[in-house]
Amino acid sequence: MHWARWGDPALAKPLPDAVRNLVMGALGVSGEPTLAVEMEDVRLPEGTLPAEFASAVEALLDAEYVRTDHETRVRHTRGKSTPDLLKIRSGDGSDAPDSVLLPGNHDEVQSLIGLCAKHRVAAIPFGGGTSVVGGLAASRDDFAGVVAVDLSRLDKLIGVDPISQTAELEAGLLGPAAEVLLAEHGFTIGHFPQSFEYASIGGFAAARSSGQASAGYGRFDSLVVGVKVATPIGTLELGSAPANAAGPDLREVVMGSEGAFGVITSVTVRVRPVPETRVYEAWRFGSFVEGATALRILAQGGPTPTILRLSDEAETFVGLAKPNEVGAADASGCLMITGYEDTAEHVASTRAAVTEILGGLGGTVLGEEEGASWASGRFHGPYLRDSLLDVGVLAETLETATFWSNMTALYDGVRNAVTESLTAKGTPPIVLCHISHVYATGVSLYFTVVAKQTEDPLTQWLEAKSAASTAMTDVGATITHHHAVGRDHKPWLEKEIGPVGVEILRAIKERIDPAGILNPGVLIP
Repeated sequence: MHWARWGDPALAKPLPDAVRNLVMGALGVSGEPTLAVEMEDVRLPEGTLPAEFASAVEALLDAEYVRTDHETRVRHTRGKSTPDLLKIRSGDGSDAPDSVLLPGNHDEVQSLIGLCAKHRVAAIPFGGGTSVVGGLAASRDDFAGVVAVDLSRLDKLIGVDPISQTAELEAGLLGPAAEVLLAEHGFTIGHFPQSFEYASIGGFAAARSSGQASAGYGRFDSLVVGVKVATPIGTLELGSAPANAAGPDLREVVMGSEGAFGVITSVTVRVRPVPETRVYEAWRFGSFVEGATALRILAQGGPTPTILRLSDEAETFVGLAKPNEVGAADASGCLMITGYEDTAEHVASTRAAVTEILGGLGGTVLGEEEGASWASGRFHGPYLRDSLLDVGVLAETLETATFWSNMTALYDGVRNAVTESLTAKGTPPIVLCHISHVYATGVSLYFTVVAKQTEDPLTQWLEAKSAASTAMTDVGATITHHHAVGRDHKPWLEKEIGPVGVEILRAIKERIDPAGILNPGVLIP
C-alpha cells in the first residue's frame, strides 16, 4: 500500500482524458498538479514511550518486530479517507504512532495489550490500514505514548471444517491471501468489498464490512460464527455453535467494535464451495426510481442474484464514459449490474428468472460485456480518487442505509445537503450515487462527491460531510452501513442509538478496558 495514496503505486494512472475534460469543464479546475510531499518530509511527533515499556516490549518481541523508523511510522499513520490523505500529502504526520509492534500470535498480542494497560500506552490495532472513517488515529490525551499493533504476521489459515463449511483464519490475513488459502480446500468466503485487496480478516469483522456480493453471500458479520479477542482483562473466545440462546450474542459486541474493546486475533467464518460459474450482466432502466423498484421486487420476492447494484443517472453518465467522451448516447438512464456465482445449473436458472422479472419491469439488458467490464474494475475506484486529488479536485464517498419507504427522502436529503454546503464555498459539486446493497426491508446508498478544492480542502470536506451526516440522521437513516464509526461518525452516533445505547457502550468499554488504552477516541461518544 502506498503511504500517501491507495494501493499499488504501479497501478496508479493519470486521469483519463474524458474525466479530466469533465472535471475541468464542470468544476472549473485548472488541472495544475497538487502532489504530496516526499515521505522524508512528513513531520512526525517525537516518540514518548516510557523506557520501562520499551524494555518490556523488547523482551517480548525480537528486535525486527519493534520498529520506530520514519518510514514505518509514516506507513502506519491514519487510514485512507480523503481527510487522512489530505493531511499526509501535506506532510502532517501528527497522528503517527511512536512505535509499530508486530506480534506473531495471539499470546504475544495478549501480552502487548497487558503491557499497554500497565504503562498507559494507547494501542491501535492495525490490519490493512484501509479505514475511511478516522479509525486509526488514536488520541494521545493522558497517555504515555501510542503504538500500532500491526497484525500482519497473524496470516495463517488455522483450519477448515469441510463438513460444517467453516474456516478459522488469523486476523492479519488480507482478503486475497485468505481466498487463495481457502481455494486450496475448494472454498471461498465470498466477501469482496472495494477494499478487498488490502483489507484484513480482522478488519472486516471489526468494521462490520459488507462486500459487493452481499446479496448472495451476506455481510461479513452474518458469516462470522466465532472470534478470538485479546483484551486488557484476558482472552475472549466465542463461537461454540452456529446459534444459541445463551444470553445476548457477544459476537455482535466484538463485531463493529473497531478495536475499542479488544484486538481480534482470529475469526471463524462460514465458507462456501468455490463457484463453478461466474456471470456478470448489465441492464439499463429509465430512471433511478424504476431501477430501485426492480431491486426491491427482487430483494423481497426473489430470486436474488449474488450481486445487485444500481447507479443513478449522474453516476451512469460518468461511469459509462468512453475513452474520449463523456455522456455518450448509450450512457442514458441508470445502469444496473447483476452477478451470478454458483453451479452452472443454478446460475442458468436464477439468471433466466431474473431476466424475466427485470424485462417485465422495463429493464433493457446490455449484456455480459458491460457486466464483465464492471467486474474487472470493481476494486479500482480509489485509484481514480487519487488522480482527482492530484489535479486539485476534492473527491470522497459517503454511505448510509434506510428502509425502502424512506429511500427517496434519504437520497434527496444527502444530495441537497452536500450540494448546499459545497456551493456555499463557491465550489458546486458533482454528486453521484448508487445502490450498493439490498435487503428485503431496505437499501444502502453510496454517494461519491467531487468538487473543486478550496485553499483549505480539509475544512471544505469536513463541513460537507457534517451536513450530509446530519441529513442522514434527520431522516432516520443510519450514519454508516459498512464503513464503521471511527472518529468521523462518532458525533452522530448518539442520535442513532440514543443515550441508553451510549451508556451501554461506555459501560462495556470501562469494564473491559479500564485504562482506556484500546484505540482511544474511536467509536465511543
